[in-house]
Amino acid sequence: MFSRINLRDWGGHVCETRLDEHEQSMIPEYDDQKPITPTAGLLPLKFEPLPLGSIKPRGWLLEQVTSMASGLAGHEFDFYQVVRYSPWLGGEREYSDLNEALPYWFNGAVPLAYQTDDEVLLDKLKRIAGFILDRQQQDGWLGPEKDMRVRNFWARTPLLMGLAQMAEAEAGTEIAERIIVAMHRFLGVMHAMLSDNLQGLVAHPGDQFNEQWGRSRAADMIMVLQWIYERDPRGNEGLLFECMEFFRQGGHDWSWWYTEDVYPKVDLDTLPVNFTAKFYHFEHGVNVGQGLKSSAVIRRFTHDDSLLDATRRGVDWTFLYHGTPSGGVIADERLSGLSPARGVELCSVVETMYSLSYLYQATAEGDYADRCELAAFNALPVMVTTDWWAHQYVAQTNQPISHIVRDPPWHNVGGNAQTFGLEPNYPCCTVNHPQGYPKFISNMFVRLDQEGIAHALLGPGSVEATTKSGAKVKITCDTSYPFGNAFWYLIESDKDFNFYVRVPKWANKAKSWTSVDGSMPTPLLPDPDNSMQEITMFAGRHILRYSLDTDIRVVPRANSTVSIYHGSLLYAVPLDPKVTYKPSNYPKAPSPAREYTMTPSKKWGLAIDPTTLRFEAMSNPTDPLPEPVWDEHKAVTSITATVCEIKWELTESHGHAPNPPSASERQCIGKPFEVKLVPYGAAKLHMAELPIMQTGWKK
Repeated sequence: MFSRINLRDWGGHVCETRLDEHEQSMIPEYDDQKPITPTAGLLPLKFEPLPLGSIKPRGWLLEQVTSMASGLAGHEFDFYQVVRYSPWLGGEREYSDLNEALPYWFNGAVPLAYQTDDEVLLDKLKRIAGFILDRQQQDGWLGPEKDMRVRNFWARTPLLMGLAQMAEAEAGTEIAERIIVAMHRFLGVMHAMLSDNLQGLVAHPGDQFNEQWGRSRAADMIMVLQWIYERDPRGNEGLLFECMEFFRQGGHDWSWWYTEDVYPKVDLDTLPVNFTAKFYHFEHGVNVGQGLKSSAVIRRFTHDDSLLDATRRGVDWTFLYHGTPSGGVIADERLSGLSPARGVELCSVVETMYSLSYLYQATAEGDYADRCELAAFNALPVMVTTDWWAHQYVAQTNQPISHIVRDPPWHNVGGNAQTFGLEPNYPCCTVNHPQGYPKFISNMFVRLDQEGIAHALLGPGSVEATTKSGAKVKITCDTSYPFGNAFWYLIESDKDFNFYVRVPKWANKAKSWTSVDGSMPTPLLPDPDNSMQEITMFAGRHILRYSLDTDIRVVPRANSTVSIYHGSLLYAVPLDPKVTYKPSNYPKAPSPAREYTMTPSKKWGLAIDPTTLRFEAMSNPTDPLPEPVWDEHKAVTSITATVCEIKWELTESHGHAPNPPSASERQCIGKPFEVKLVPYGAAKLHMAELPIMQTGWKK
């Protein structure tokens, strides 16, 4: 019997959860509900996404994706064996029998190439797409698997997502037509297999594939089917809907998982193995990141509005009981609790970002966009080096050192997982991380209603689009956001239209404003249903200014610790690491590929007095940001705080920072002193969940 979490500690105590309420069989039985048909169509998204290529990054986001294209993400096909010699390309190198490495990389590299106009990378991707389409099997199957016993749908999902994006960017060309034709051929074999007792999704006796990944991530394939249905169904609407329903039937039911008396609101280390092992498919961190959007995706074709409640519970509970201050999910392979020593996986971060951006489009609830930005501006950049050649497998909220840990505190992650390198721990994050910023950029601007274009995910970028009513619009946004909160828009249109900007929840609306062509500032009154501020734009050329006001936020965490925010940025104590590295020993790795060790040059065992915080803004919001922007020595904003050293040490000489000392064990060692907290994403070594000084802040 398990009890609810006590938010005063990291692990919680156990509470009531009934293990026998949902005994899932290996092969699910079909629902006896009325069959779902395409007659009613798909529920529309609240915001309509724009095709790849419509939106381009500017400013610091352009610098980031350019570095990605010049870094590991843009060069994996040159030397990384599970991409270069993938079975998809006639090779024999893979890290698992899922054959997912090339599809993962392709899914992120496609938007990266089009957003950076990287012709070399684009040529590689088009050749890869052509090779795969040329070898589509006679029955329509995409991929190298010929034996029906090993065919499974999972790896096709990221491949088809990448192909869909390429088709959008190449609309009207032979490439796009080839992709659509191949998708419909694949739809035929998909329907035939799924009609045969969910073959390829659910494993049957004699099958030789691991079913948990495809079943846990079924909603992602449903998204692909919905993309085909809305853009070019070619008379296959019935097949598309039937396949969506097959995936719903055979997929793991995330709406059930996110119900009372089922969902574990505790540190999973405190639960019996017969629970955690049985429901591992719901507990795996990357599955969680993808599963957040599952109910909303399924709602579009079932029209079941109760799935909105399941979605809301899923996001709320995930971050309340297993979330980090940086916007990630604490899961070092499997969910744990709230300990700042536990890991957040890079794959999980980018999947969480994508799910949250989708949820904002599907529901218009601004909280999802706020959470997406939190992960994009904090959890993601802290895990990659500034040149984008090295990354971590997992990051810790409190990470004063990055080295090989002798006794890792993680569930199923090796001792090198929090080091920066080409392939620390498992290789999945090497191939999957490239989708992070490119997909964020792809979802920055959206269509809203008949006459609107909206800036949904905030940041520097431009968009060329046509409203549903026919206005041709070009918008350029220059901003230092999230480092500053001022935006300048150059807006050109041939007809009147409505422009919208999202207002984050943390903004002080009374002191935030918009101004068109130098007019008096207008206070914000955003629509409570979608967090959007509407501005009527007349035909012609106009300048819009948008300014957000906010204050420092002190957010309580477990065991009398706090995290510090300003706007969408988490702030952390930086530790000015001493960095050593050696060349990667990966075969034929380029010279920038290195394996890093980072040790602190400053004290890290600190307690904070949150009453002493002072924010230091950019001296001039129009000044260009430094390059690279995520560098602790070039931070343009900071928060000054009074801290003191306390007794808090690594677990051992090759250890990690344990959980902060309890409130009764935080006596200051020496005199308090001032430190400057910097944006978390810039501080590769950092302390971001800080114990409160005994003489400091009281709630």
